[in-house]
Amino acid sequence: MKITVIGTGYVGLVTGTCFAEVGVNATCVDIDTKKIDNLKKGILPIYEPGLEEMVLRNVQKDRLHFSTSLPENIVDTDVAFIAVGTPPDEDGSADLKYVLAVASSIGQHMKKPLVIVTKSTVPVTTAEKVRKAVQTELDKRGEKIEYYISSNPEFLKEGAAIDDFMKPDRIVVGIDHPVAEEIMRKLYKPFLMNGHPIIFMDIPSAEMTKYAANSMLATKISFMNDIANLCEIMGADVNMVRKGIGSDGRIGNKFIYPGVGYGGSCFPKDVKALIKTAKEKNYNMRILNAVEEVNESQKEVLFNKVRTHFNNDLKGKTFALWGLSFKPKTDDMREAPSLVIIEKLLKAGASVVAYDPVAQHEAERILGDTISYSKDMYSTLNKADALLIVTEWPEFRSPDFEELAKRLNNKVIFDGRNIFEAGDIKKQGFNYYCIGVKTK
Repeated sequence: MKITVIGTGYVGLVTGTCFAEVGVNATCVDIDTKKIDNLKKGILPIYEPGLEEMVLRNVQKDRLHFSTSLPENIVDTDVAFIAVGTPPDEDGSADLKYVLAVASSIGQHMKKPLVIVTKSTVPVTTAEKVRKAVQTELDKRGEKIEYYISSNPEFLKEGAAIDDFMKPDRIVVGIDHPVAEEIMRKLYKPFLMNGHPIIFMDIPSAEMTKYAANSMLATKISFMNDIANLCEIMGADVNMVRKGIGSDGRIGNKFIYPGVGYGGSCFPKDVKALIKTAKEKNYNMRILNAVEEVNESQKEVLFNKVRTHFNNDLKGKTFALWGLSFKPKTDDMREAPSLVIIEKLLKAGASVVAYDPVAQHEAERILGDTISYSKDMYSTLNKADALLIVTEWPEFRSPDFEELAKRLNNKVIFDGRNIFEAGDIKKQGFNYYCIGVKTK
């Protein structure tokens, strides 16, 4: 079976590579010539653990290919995955212009029956818009070629995408024709042999499932952050509360860690898009509106602790910042809490010296020379007035506290991810602030 994946961003590149890994002939197409040239050289546009090795291996095995030509590759493909971006418009809705442009191009150049799959995260009814775009082009050509529309949302966690694709919790496929089900079942058969479930459903339900899943996870995060803020006020310890509720099987222990808010390419965009979709149907998503509001305010919590500690006078002070990406194991800084914290520190007249194991090049692209960057976690501390921990990279979990004390001007730590035990840090003479625990 031959597949074509249109779009070589995070979703498209992982999708094409993982299918190639199980023996499928996969071609990833993108209009960005530089990106395709780099991929042919083994230079990836994103950081994802294990992906580079898998790309190189499958290119060498001649199972994975890269191209800038959709017409050239669509003529003999069996399944075409649309995996281009759906950036948010100013009103929060998903911008479908790239998805529909690809659909039109497929209609212009297809020569044989195929399954057209929306892999991008798209609102309900997008599949019908894709169908219309394809059919319009076929009508212009006077062609009658069978094609089948499918929705196959991705559930990939950045930093664990390979495992998520190769060993999925579930595979969701929206179809409206038995031929599409047969082809998609055959394509995914290698991933089902270890008991991973494939769930077939109608297309609108598949489109909604993606948004519902991300919105539920975002809700858990914002709920826990709201509880954390109340814990501080009431003198409770959110870490204990988290353990107490996480042991309840109905709640579970995932996505209930308090912090400085969620970011990335999925949760913020998908929550906004679902709110906008509901609004278009005159329905108010009251819980999701609150989720978004809590998340935006949570990104300011760590800065507010810094400002309070230094009596609202940050001018001329220098702050060391550990972590720039929105989460560990990725270089993604879209909607990252670090950006909000840095912006507020700079506006208050402070300087920032930052370190991130992976995301510094991305930070330099976004922030330029507005902040300074260090080659390692300890050199950020030199003469800094305090340390802020924003991303919970594993290497930050067991630092040399004697080294911290020696390099910092003040023994002050603001822990936005609760990676330390407050009691242990205080015994070493540090002022320690975290999320959801009253530290004074």
